[in-house]
Amino acid sequence: MDTNILLESGTNELELLEFTVCGNHYGINVAKISELIPYKKPTVVPNSHPCIEGIFMPRDFIISVVNLPKCLGYSDPVDTSGDMYIVTNFNQLHTAFHVERVLGIHRVFWSDITKPDSTINSESNATATGIVRLHDDLIIILDFERIVSEINPETGIKSSDIDKLGQRDRREKPILIAEDSPMLSKMICNCLIKAGYTTVIPTDNGLEAWELLRKFDEEGVLDSKVSCVITDIEMPQMDGHRLTKLIKNDSKFSHIPVVIFSSLVNDEMRRKGESIGADAQLSKPEIGQLVEQIDLLVG
Repeated sequence: MDTNILLESGTNELELLEFTVCGNHYGINVAKISELIPYKKPTVVPNSHPCIEGIFMPRDFIISVVNLPKCLGYSDPVDTSGDMYIVTNFNQLHTAFHVERVLGIHRVFWSDITKPDSTINSESNATATGIVRLHDDLIIILDFERIVSEINPETGIKSSDIDKLGQRDRREKPILIAEDSPMLSKMICNCLIKAGYTTVIPTDNGLEAWELLRKFDEEGVLDSKVSCVITDIEMPQMDGHRLTKLIKNDSKFSHIPVVIFSSLVNDEMRRKGESIGADAQLSKPEIGQLVEQIDLLVG
């Protein structure tokens, strides 16, 4: 989908598509979207997941349709005239989400996006990755990766991939992780520990990771505290591209390897990551490849 809005790498901005479901306002990063298609009743697949509305074939491949109202706890829409499909491409998977209305695209800063607190976004029920105020509305940015992984766990990170790496020694090299999803952060940490990296330091977003790096530097313990940084791209307050650019543009930190580990690693995002100095870029959920890349970078 060509939005004609060009974003320079590392500016901490995103393009946010605003849409509604049952009259409520939600958002998705445009980088996840491949196209928008007017709603057409899909073909029902017997015995599929309750949140799978069916399948359709807009091109030369079949796409599953997720009933987003049902995923969010709403009733099925009665009047679907004017409804849309948001067709996404992340985690190397095409998925269509049935939504009500598409309202437009906004250019916003990640620093303006607030992470939901634990009262509405715990590890076990996190559906939102951020909240931003636009005009007089609060826009909830949904965790589409989690929605898809709950429908089909095979699309998510699998600790079994670590088992395929075989017997591994303990590695004392400390790894700093910037990941806003509580569920994914825990899974990544557990997988790295299982792979032998016994010292993992999780942070909730790029800003927290950057502040911790600066703190370690001020205390004179940077190299003993951080041997590698693993970062997601989409995060409130500061995204992974901005974090990577800050690290690589500062001589005090530029020697630290940075690995971008995100569902958004496609050709365009890979070029952006290369332009800001990322040492490696891997697409979720390939946790085994992530461990192999860390092995190469930290020695």
